[in-house]
Amino acid sequence: MSIVIPTPEKRMQEISEKVLGGERLTLEDGVFLYQHDDLLSIGQLANHVNVKINGKKVYFISNMSLYFTNVCEAHCAFCHFRRDPGEDGAYTVTPEEMFAYIDSHLQDDMREFHITGGHNHTVPFSYYVDSIRALKERYPHMTIKAHTAAEIEFFSRISGKSYEEVLRELMDAGLSTLTGGGAEILSERYRKKMGVGKATTEQWLDVQRTAHRMGMKTHATMLYGSIETLEERVEHMLQLRDLQDETGGFMVFIPNAVQPASVNAGIKRRVSGFDNLKTIAISRLMIDNIPNIKAYFINLGTQLTQIALTFGASDVHGTIVQERISHAAGALSPDSLTKDELVWLIKGAQRIPVERDTFYNEVNVY
Repeated sequence: MSIVIPTPEKRMQEISEKVLGGERLTLEDGVFLYQHDDLLSIGQLANHVNVKINGKKVYFISNMSLYFTNVCEAHCAFCHFRRDPGEDGAYTVTPEEMFAYIDSHLQDDMREFHITGGHNHTVPFSYYVDSIRALKERYPHMTIKAHTAAEIEFFSRISGKSYEEVLRELMDAGLSTLTGGGAEILSERYRKKMGVGKATTEQWLDVQRTAHRMGMKTHATMLYGSIETLEERVEHMLQLRDLQDETGGFMVFIPNAVQPASVNAGIKRRVSGFDNLKTIAISRLMIDNIPNIKAYFINLGTQLTQIALTFGASDVHGTIVQERISHAAGALSPDSLTKDELVWLIKGAQRIPVERDTFYNEVNVY
């Protein structure tokens, strides 16, 4: 009796046939793709899937990132943005202080505030609700995309309210969608090892499930490149795929490479370009039911973002104005891009730039 052991090439061929035949990939398939060194074949498959879903269109938005507070009760090992109360550099701004910043940067064509921040336990839940309400009243034309699922769990904890009650209050104040952060890696081993002092895997997923059930469309991220295993990366993707099967509420998946502690960190402290492109491509292949995969130029840099557009990505985020979280660590990318630069970047990859709103409705095609 002879045992036939498939070669990597044969295994890759089997996966290609599954993808081209519309058959879902398994955990084992995803791990194999991470272990396989034929990056171009993986990228070609991901490009095939993306073009089938999105054609040659690549989306971006004219938006502004805002940060109300960097004070945080959690001490996640990967975060260089957070501060303790009273620590040098710690801040918690009032809506009026935020208005001054916005008014000095707001442009006529901007349509979204992208708001994330620390889990500040020194202010009540009403601070967050009042801040959203104040923004919406002053800038009614702006869509408010704010707070991660982990922040919603934190608000639930400090207020004694259910996820649904927390979300309802924020939605009544003007919240339209959640940001994708706080997911990091959806593995309890990882979360314990990295000191992720916030929502568990199940809590993060349950907040998203609740938001979707309430009619909200949201975002999902993955923070990769530290201590997680390849299996944990793929399991993360599969948990999102399963929830998307259940709710259909995710609009985009954003894989983010972890940043080193300093801008002066050497290349050995950074996620490789090879891994970045492979993760974009594998995300597209594994998560077949979320319409968009984002190549986030803040984490990838502009040139790798351009290449990622032929490796399965269909979104490059937005203008941002001034990103702080990745740049509090060692991000080497620009902290913003103009609309003209985003159009140039997308056209340079021989794709069609499409300016969108928060919910992927097309505003302008360039």
